[in-house]
Amino acid sequence: MSPRSTSILVVVLLALLILMQSVYVVPETHRAVLLRFGEMIKSDIGSGLHFKLPFVDQERLFDVRVLAMALPTKSYLTIEKKPLDVDSYATWKILNVGDFYRTTAGNEANAVSLLQARLDKGLRDQFGKRTMHEVVAGEREELMDELTANLDRIAQDEFGIAIIDIRVRAIDLPTNVSASVYERMESERLKIAQEHRSKGEELAEGIRADADRQKVVFEADAYKQAEQIRGEADAVAARIYADAFNQNAEFYAFYRSLNAYEQTFADKSDIMVMEPDSQFLRFLKQDQR
Repeated sequence: MSPRSTSILVVVLLALLILMQSVYVVPETHRAVLLRFGEMIKSDIGSGLHFKLPFVDQERLFDVRVLAMALPTKSYLTIEKKPLDVDSYATWKILNVGDFYRTTAGNEANAVSLLQARLDKGLRDQFGKRTMHEVVAGEREELMDELTANLDRIAQDEFGIAIIDIRVRAIDLPTNVSASVYERMESERLKIAQEHRSKGEELAEGIRADADRQKVVFEADAYKQAEQIRGEADAVAARIYADAFNQNAEFYAFYRSLNAYEQTFADKSDIMVMEPDSQFLRFLKQDQR
């Protein structure tokens, strides 16, 4: 290769290098700041193709999409001085890349650290002015909305960051407190259960006593009706016997004696001692014709 060709090639390569160092592209999801010798000269650069001074200027790109930040579980005291373990998270995004770069040096980890400190203080303040019931159920939504609004205002002013939302995922009692609370809850439930059992037993005794009383009354009424029926039946039977006796007294007496003989001498081992002229034997002593 001739010296002329080499020179041309070097010039072309230098031109390409200068061109590459003179342009940069900002994606749709990002914003940029332009630095000159480390000092920011332009901020909030939108998406597209942009130019800069080669080897002098430097661009820094920042993702402006919504980001999530999980906070470590921490313990906070309510207004009743009761500790609660709180698990929370926040969603945020860069609103002003210039302010963000100046306060965090463009480091997302620094931004997360600063936001966590502010959020920790905000949660401590919010829990400290509410009761346990209010932070668990009564005013939970109000707590998160108020905390989000306050922290968003601070973050925009100080860091160029917008706080989209803050959510409390879980609120639990500390482990050393949970055991005593569960024991107290268990004893209270056992006490209530015992009260229900006592009331049930008392009610059962009343039902059994009433059933026994009704049983006695029913049996007495049934016995009374049975005796009445039996008396009426005996009266009817006596009347029938009397009518039959009046129709043929001699035959009726004979029939009754035969029944008496049959019942008296049913067993061959039966023995009866009586006078020969006993009225009981009068039908046995009659002459047979």
